[in-house]
Amino acid sequence: MDKNTITGFILIAAVIIGYSWWQQPSAEEVEAMRKQDSINLVAQKEAEKKQQLAAQAEQDRKQKAIEAAQQDTTALFYQALSGTASKVVLKNEKVEITLNTQGGTIEKAVVKDFKDCNGNKDVTLFDKDGQQLKFMMAGKNTNIITSDLFFTPSNVTDSTVTMTAVAGAGQQLVMNYTLGKDYMLHMSLQAEGMAGLFAPNYSQMDIEWNQQCRQQEKGFTFENQRSALTYHFVDGGTDYLNETKEYKDKEIKKAIDWVAFKNQYFSAVMIAKDGYAENALMTSLPQKKETRILKEYEAKLKTAFDPTGKKPSEFEFYIGPNDFRLLQRVEKQSTFGKNLQLERLVYLGWPLIRIINRWFTLYVFDWLTKLGLNMGIVLILITMLLKFITFPLVKKSYMSSAKMRVLKPKLDEATKQYDKPEDQMMKQQAMMQMYSKYGVSPLSGCLPMLIQMPIWIAMFNYVPNAIQLRGESFLWMKDLSTFDPILQWAKDIWLIGDHLSLTCILFSGANLLYSIMTMRQQKDQMVGQQAEQMKAMQWMMFLMPVMFFFWFNDYSSGLNFYYFISLFFSAAIMWLLRKTTNDKKLLAILEAKYKENQNNPKKASGMAARLEAMQKQVEEMQKQRMNQQKR
Repeated sequence: MDKNTITGFILIAAVIIGYSWWQQPSAEEVEAMRKQDSINLVAQKEAEKKQQLAAQAEQDRKQKAIEAAQQDTTALFYQALSGTASKVVLKNEKVEITLNTQGGTIEKAVVKDFKDCNGNKDVTLFDKDGQQLKFMMAGKNTNIITSDLFFTPSNVTDSTVTMTAVAGAGQQLVMNYTLGKDYMLHMSLQAEGMAGLFAPNYSQMDIEWNQQCRQQEKGFTFENQRSALTYHFVDGGTDYLNETKEYKDKEIKKAIDWVAFKNQYFSAVMIAKDGYAENALMTSLPQKKETRILKEYEAKLKTAFDPTGKKPSEFEFYIGPNDFRLLQRVEKQSTFGKNLQLERLVYLGWPLIRIINRWFTLYVFDWLTKLGLNMGIVLILITMLLKFITFPLVKKSYMSSAKMRVLKPKLDEATKQYDKPEDQMMKQQAMMQMYSKYGVSPLSGCLPMLIQMPIWIAMFNYVPNAIQLRGESFLWMKDLSTFDPILQWAKDIWLIGDHLSLTCILFSGANLLYSIMTMRQQKDQMVGQQAEQMKAMQWMMFLMPVMFFFWFNDYSSGLNFYYFISLFFSAAIMWLLRKTTNDKKLLAILEAKYKENQNNPKKASGMAARLEAMQKQVEEMQKQRMNQQKR
């Protein structure tokens, strides 16, 4: 690793630290924020009051509609506008779904055999208070809203039910539900005998679906950062609303197949056979930690509706875990014949990183998981496998650094006359010429970082989304999918949060020791002022481990543990290579290479050629300045 690379990392750290310092509010800003919080509190109360008034107005509207219908026995859905709500439960070994006869739609969803953050044996994704789904059809004389209607259940079993709302003689709205063997629920909505109630060209109905996304994991912030309203385009590909931003009725201009209200590890997905029309409106509002609600989701959609009843509107709901392989299998149960790409609910990173995770990490993880090993052991084995694969390149890189180390005395002697600041260009040129004569590439020292960086980023994206780690314990870590606190307190502290994670401390400590180790190695190969500059910059190299601590304290113990083990093996490999390298033999090989190049001189190329050209430009500029000064 050369000085430019080190300088680059220092600048990155400086920008991050400077930005964090710059973002700290002043005393005036703190006072302004306090006042703004008071204003926001008043605004929040006003908003809550408006919501209550809106809810009351909606209740009054329904009541008036019922009273009007009761007075007019010829009104549409006269019988269905009043009744007693009851529940119908569809269940199998994987999921339990509760339907409410008032509205005829899903009221509650429970995913079995996955503990929630409160220790309950099953995860409740949503219930009546945090979920509503309604279908709306615009008739000639009145609007039909399913949430206003009471449906009569029939053909009830553990996996099927038919919901019927009678509109009049020979007129009815029918919903048929069929629960599959695991997490897929099929639904159809069909109008019977109601063609005359709609305009001749009426072909679309509106859907409003909203849900409060509950906190299911221990770390609210970490889970919230991985929970997003996600949707799939009809022509392929997925997108999502940014996890940290607020969106209110964001317009999605392209047609979509499905929309998902996604948690970190679980999703509720609504798929339309005929797709959802363009210009759907999506809402995602992040909530405060004390609410234990991650986000409030809402989707306003349009899809095909046949008033004649010849063709039902068909939907499928996936309600279950975000498991890549499971999602691939469940998609095959769909009767719509579409490439839904449900596995995209498991985020694997940017395109290049996704390729690594999709075609390497997943297969290795699957193979090791099938052996029945503890997930902590799996992480260790994956680390060892990656180190084994990259070892040849790491060794090659190390040998390049070792060559620079053994050449250091010769470089010191050859460049001692260039220790003045204005002579640095000539010094660099002389060094590169010597490296070229000895057959050494100084840039190869950065190869280990270049090799490891894509792998580190790939695991950064994969581990937090691997549901296999959820609830798995290893050593002192009770749950590899969330942080492992050694200390906790009530209120959040800026940059730290409300806890100290042991694996994060271990990772940051290991990173610090590894930085010291690499700095010593770099110091052994630096010449002249480079070594002096390195001393001045050493304290800057310690900042990255510190910054990592603040970044990763809230991250999963599994990810921190992987990074800790990876650094441990990297340090062990570097130590082993150092112990097994004979500097005298290596120098003898370089001397032989030097003599060979002297007998067969070659024109400078690569970095040496570029530095030589730059040196000539500098000398030419200096001559021009001297001539101008003489004039």
